[in-house]
Amino acid sequence: MLTLLLQVVSAVNYCPTFTDDFNDILDTKVWQHDITLSGGGNWEFEYYTNNRTNSYTENGILYINPTYTADRIGLGPMLNGGSLDLWNDGCTNNAFYGCSRQSNGANIINPIQSALIRTKNTVSMKYGKLEVRARLPKGDWKWPAIWLMPRDNKYGTWPVSGEIDIMEARGNGVNYPHGGYNQMGSTLHWGPDYFHNGYKLTHQTYTLPNGTFADDFHVFGLQWNSTNIVTYVDDPSNVVLSVDTKNMFQKGNFGNVANPWPATHPSAPFDQEFYLIMNVAVGGMSDFFPADGTRPWSATTQTASLDFWNARGQWMPTWPTDNTGALAIDWVKVYKQC
Repeated sequence: MLTLLLQVVSAVNYCPTFTDDFNDILDTKVWQHDITLSGGGNWEFEYYTNNRTNSYTENGILYINPTYTADRIGLGPMLNGGSLDLWNDGCTNNAFYGCSRQSNGANIINPIQSALIRTKNTVSMKYGKLEVRARLPKGDWKWPAIWLMPRDNKYGTWPVSGEIDIMEARGNGVNYPHGGYNQMGSTLHWGPDYFHNGYKLTHQTYTLPNGTFADDFHVFGLQWNSTNIVTYVDDPSNVVLSVDTKNMFQKGNFGNVANPWPATHPSAPFDQEFYLIMNVAVGGMSDFFPADGTRPWSATTQTASLDFWNARGQWMPTWPTDNTGALAIDWVKVYKQC
């Protein structure tokens, strides 16, 4: 079945619709920045800003580079008695106190400053092919991602309208038990409501047989049509995730829950326009970094950010001071089916 699918996918002709090789400054008419302290819905430890410290081009490469909030606002204000207000910077998401936060000793201001860029208002795709040539960052608890979200949330709020994660990875070393920068994963998120997400049925990881994703550039790809989604590394034949997108509600076996996707849309929610996102998050309260004793913060404490910061003697030495600590993107290419 997989061989037949690869033959069908590879037989499709694609025509380019968008290319960015980052040979000039970042085109903010195409790429919009998230500006928020919201933590990605996972109480992650970064906040996103539009700052050339965190997103910049150099010698034809786009870098998304996490840095330390204390370098911007000072260590004292970050820990206690300080505030960070993003309203005047054009805050894009006020959920989870996303536009303004204050520190009080236990609850500190997000200790990491990073970047998330997206093409929501400019470039989207429904079916076709997308490829990103990138090198992944080194540094414990970094969480780089290349992913797609629905432009219009046609069927409802997350995850009802879907999510396509082409690449997610961890910046930890190769000995990290849950996969470090020698491994990446692809995932589809989908389900009738927040509490019914079928992502575990549509998730796969891939480990490089030689080297790591942080030592050299690799192509992270997506091929998508009205019946299938396929992700791959370097070549379409090197499949990471392959999903038959027909009848997703039946695939999820969600039980006595209303089906949000009409029968007239058999590939819903993956039959609408999606836009591209690239970012580097850090840590957080999800299980992407499992709470098994290897991470220096708990999944239940309200002081997780402070715990993370207080453990900086462990993780800060793993964060390079050069560009190898950043998600490095050589180019982005989007195609439609001809």
